[in-house]
Amino acid sequence: MEPISDDPPAPRRFTRSNELQARLHELIPGGAHTYARGADQYPEFMAPILVRGNGCRVWDADGNGYIEYGMGLRSVTLGHGYRPVLDAVHRAIEDGTSFSRPTELELLAAQDFLALVPGADMVKFAKNGSDATTAAVRLARAATGRDTIAVCDQPFFSVDDWFIGTTAMDSGIPSEIAEGTVRFHYNDLASLAAVLESRAVAAVVMEAATALAEPEPGFLQGVRDLCDRHGTLLVFDEMITGFRWSAGGAQAVYGVRPDLSCWGKAMGNGFPLSALAGKREFMELGGLRTDHDRVFLLSTTHGPESGSLAAFRAVVHEYRTDDPIGKMERAGRRLAAGVNAVAADLGIADYLQVLGRPSCLIFVTRDLDGRPSQEFRTLFLQELLLRGVLGQSFVTSAAHTDADIDETIAACREAAAVYRKAIEQGSVDGLLDGRPVAPAIRRRAAPRRVPSEVE
Repeated sequence: MEPISDDPPAPRRFTRSNELQARLHELIPGGAHTYARGADQYPEFMAPILVRGNGCRVWDADGNGYIEYGMGLRSVTLGHGYRPVLDAVHRAIEDGTSFSRPTELELLAAQDFLALVPGADMVKFAKNGSDATTAAVRLARAATGRDTIAVCDQPFFSVDDWFIGTTAMDSGIPSEIAEGTVRFHYNDLASLAAVLESRAVAAVVMEAATALAEPEPGFLQGVRDLCDRHGTLLVFDEMITGFRWSAGGAQAVYGVRPDLSCWGKAMGNGFPLSALAGKREFMELGGLRTDHDRVFLLSTTHGPESGSLAAFRAVVHEYRTDDPIGKMERAGRRLAAGVNAVAADLGIADYLQVLGRPSCLIFVTRDLDGRPSQEFRTLFLQELLLRGVLGQSFVTSAAHTDADIDETIAACREAAAVYRKAIEQGSVDGLLDGRPVAPAIRRRAAPRRVPSEVE
């Protein structure tokens, strides 16, 4: 192991970022358009406001450069400013972006999508993931004549009432709506069976896998069988697994076909696009070839805009002609091995760990008692930021090179040395500046409440 420098990192100033963040709080509730992007998810007064990116590198308003992980909340797999995608978008938008009738590009994009996901017969595009998951819920309720939705005990499915009503941020949502969504446990067929036997369930909504949880043998097929037995639609959320597990999503990896699937994030390498896909017999309920009462499935002005569809087609081309997932996984395996080796060498492997699928890594931070700790997480984030690494996770892209990974491991080595000091003294006192981060979805703004200018 290389010796760890006792010298502090080169100073980084966040003056301009802090000024901009304060202004953002005045104009935008929460100071960001996504809760996961909020300043409360980063060390206090060290939340960079970004101005540009290239590959896996980003720069903030103070001129600080970083190797980025997380890559746009997992939406960027090829790298920021990826030229073939930008070129495709430029060619498309030169001829206009939005029209009063469908374009041939919509047909071509649908063909590309359905070629990747052979279990789906039809697809409809939108702009964000919640549109797709809520459309799937509405469609399942119409197809089955039932109201209840069963969701797996996984973090997030939608900003809409049917799901957010089950979280800590349920203010403004009628209780009867929240009561229409029930939960079951991942890799626990008995818990799902109990739900389906006790309620008339319209849909089971779940991720087939997550960064930390792979399906046990037979689990997904068991879910499929239970849904068939009870006349319930199976909906896979492929927001994260799509284009990270495979171009055909988790359903292609694990070989279980859902009735409906919901896509987004990496479809356009950062350009906004989502999709609802599924079996024809259900999707046609939102079309013009049905004698049943029609479902208001998805109807979005900007869903078929040409820029994002062109980006999607360029992404598909890259996945057909290259191996972005292989590159992400290679970088992830190298990073996880390197950082975990650093933690082991420093004797803190029980407290600081990199875990997960190589293309979707997270880091786990624990306190002296081995409990997950926001304070220790914030300390690690702080030390990484000071050394030019930005990320709430270690989610890689195909743009992360060996040199980027080596630089990250070197930064982690120094950050982990500070982490060890905190473990040795039993707290982050004297090492962490400001308040610790807090869960993005929580009932109150405290412990990271931001005072207004008039207070």
